[in-house]
Amino acid sequence: MQLFAVIINGHWQPGIGDPTFIGWFTVVVYFITALLCLICALPHRLVFLQRVNRNLWLWGFFALILVLLGINKQLDLQSWLTTVGKELAISQGWYQQRRMVQVQFIGGIVIAALILLSVIGRAVYAERRTYRLAFLGLMFLSCFIVIRASSFHHIDTLLGWQLVGLRMNWILEVGGIACIAIAAIRTILDRWSTKNS
Repeated sequence: MQLFAVIINGHWQPGIGDPTFIGWFTVVVYFITALLCLICALPHRLVFLQRVNRNLWLWGFFALILVLLGINKQLDLQSWLTTVGKELAISQGWYQQRRMVQVQFIGGIVIAALILLSVIGRAVYAERRTYRLAFLGLMFLSCFIVIRASSFHHIDTLLGWQLVGLRMNWILEVGGIACIAIAAIRTILDRWSTKNS
C-alpha cells in the first residue's frame, strides 16, 4: 500500500523528455523502424513453417521493443522510476543505503540485457546472416539502456563523450535503430525479389 501511495503522491510531473529536434527525430525513427519490423513479422507464405514462426516472434519482438523505447524517449519514464525510488527510500528509511540499491538495480539491468542477448543470439544463430545486423542493433540499444540507467544515478560519463562531433548516446541509440532498420529493409527487399522471381 505504501508503494502505491508513493507512486500516486510522487513529485514527478509528466512531460516531454527530449523536446529537441534530435529527440523527436529519434522517436520518429523508432516508430518507422518498428513498422518495418512488423512488416517483416508478417508471414510471407500462408503456411506457418518453423522459419515463419521464428520471423514472427523475432521481428515482432524487435517491433515491440522499439515502440516501447520510442514511447519512453519522450515520456521519460526512467525519471518517474527514479522519483518513485527516492520517495520510497525516504518513506521506508533506507535512503542512506540508496547507492547499494542503485548498484543492484543497474546490475539487474545488465544481467537482464545479457540474458536477452543470449536468448536472441541462440535463436538467430542458425540464420545469423539474416539477423546479424538486427542483433548488432539490439546490442547497441542494450548498451545505451544500461549506460542510460547508470546516468540517472550519477555514474555516467560515457554518454557525454563525443566522436566526430556526435554524442555517444546518439551514436548508440540511433546507430542501434539504424542497424535494425537496415536489417528489416533487407529482409523486405529479399522477400519482394523472391516473390517476383
